[in-house]
Amino acid sequence: MSLPLRITVDNKDYTYTILTKGIGKDTSEIKIEIEGEELTLARSVTGEWDVMERAINDDQQLLTAITRNIVLRYRLK
Repeated sequence: MSLPLRITVDNKDYTYTILTKGIGKDTSEIKIEIEGEELTLARSVTGEWDVMERAINDDQQLLTAITRNIVLRYRLK
């Protein structure tokens, strides 16, 4: 398990943890944990990353920011 990562969205701090080990260019799914909830980020056939478990009450801006942060961190695009 990796160390917790922090992100700020709309002046509110969030902490998330990347659960997937060995992330590289060939990775198609990444599991993360945020606020006690486990989510899966998946790459579509077009190469875009998105959260698989979506709910109406999810903060889309937060999920987009986390996805973007991970993609940039691991140079997945």
